[in-house]
Amino acid sequence: MADKISILIVDDEDSVRDSLLNWFIEDGYEVEAAENAKRALQLLEKRDFNIILADIKMPGMDGLELQRRIKALNSETIVIIMTAFASVETAVQALKDGAYDYVTKPFDPDDLSHLIRNAGAQIRLRQENEALKTRVTTLDDVDDIIGKSEAIRKLLEQIESVAQSNSSVIITGESGTGKELVARAIHANSQRRYFPLVSVHCGALTESLLESELFGHEKGAFTGATFNRKGRFEMADGGTIFLDEIATVSPKMQIELLRVLETKSFHRVGGNKEITSDFRVICATNRDLETMVRNGTFREDLYYRLNVVNITIPPLRERTDDIPLLVNHFINKYCTSMSRDLITIEPAAMKQLEKFEFPGNVRELENMIERAIVIGNGKEIRLKDLPMGKEAADSSVESLEELEKRHIEQILAKYEWNVSRSARALHVDRVTLYNKIRKYGLKQKE
Repeated sequence: MADKISILIVDDEDSVRDSLLNWFIEDGYEVEAAENAKRALQLLEKRDFNIILADIKMPGMDGLELQRRIKALNSETIVIIMTAFASVETAVQALKDGAYDYVTKPFDPDDLSHLIRNAGAQIRLRQENEALKTRVTTLDDVDDIIGKSEAIRKLLEQIESVAQSNSSVIITGESGTGKELVARAIHANSQRRYFPLVSVHCGALTESLLESELFGHEKGAFTGATFNRKGRFEMADGGTIFLDEIATVSPKMQIELLRVLETKSFHRVGGNKEITSDFRVICATNRDLETMVRNGTFREDLYYRLNVVNITIPPLRERTDDIPLLVNHFINKYCTSMSRDLITIEPAAMKQLEKFEFPGNVRELENMIERAIVIGNGKEIRLKDLPMGKEAADSSVESLEELEKRHIEQILAKYEWNVSRSARALHVDRVTLYNKIRKYGLKQKE
């Protein structure tokens, strides 16, 4: 049970103190009283009170001065001023100094009780938020989920809540938002954390390869199958399987997945033995699965089997307040990995990053910072070190697609059109990079 809300009454009139004491004790509050400001401060040295109800006019120190001292001791304390002199000036000054509200004498018990209840509700909400923050800070494997925005706070709350269940999860978000990081955080904070987290990139495999990857195969099942091999579902026994780019799975494999999710059993390719596995499934996609269901390209029954819980990761452009934190994180990360002294970033460069739309989201920002550290002067990241540096410095207006195209061209040229190395540098898979090359009609210069 939550602790009682504590109230300190400060008034030099015995009748007022006694009346208020009786009212609030009957309402279930923890109440003490002081006959003047000096006595109130003595009590506050020994303990904190949630709410202080102080008369404005008292001998010696008045209520306004008492309020200023209370706020200096604890800015979170709610102070309500009582006055028989309901002048606008007094009320405004009290509110300016941080008073929660003011009431006039004589009191209406119902009005005063309502005011105290509202103040108490605010206190409890603040206590719950603080407790949540404490819990969130204890989450494991969230160090790479960087941010202080409301969106990130809500995301961490969702991770904490979802981790406590065994329900299937679909993580949606644009490419580069960190869907796998969220999946890892959910697993790391679940009861399955002592068992494997097995990842499968569905979009990078053909149908036959995906089938073998998920279910395993028996020796001789196909050309090249020279030994028995466990599948990812089998490896995930007791733990979690993460299916990335679930929207790319073929209709045939959708049927197979549905059966496995319903029965928790399967056969290896070329095998007859039924294998069971206790796994939790987490999926990720950058596509709208609901639209795919309506269009008939994704099975409705599989969608509802997977979509017990849905977590949506906001794109970086919707949480620009997090960009400075992310920049500092990546500077620390790559300076450390490259055994370099930590560097700074010039204000103009940071300002431009905060304006940039980031079609590739956090992954694109990370790549920008890594590249800037590699090609920079070793002291600070300058505007010209960023992929959009020259264009930004010239204040030219360019579409996001044009910026992305130029960036991909630069990376491909840097690695002499080695697609595998370029894809790693861009933090995307080869299939995605090939699609971008076709989209922009990029060709190697002779």
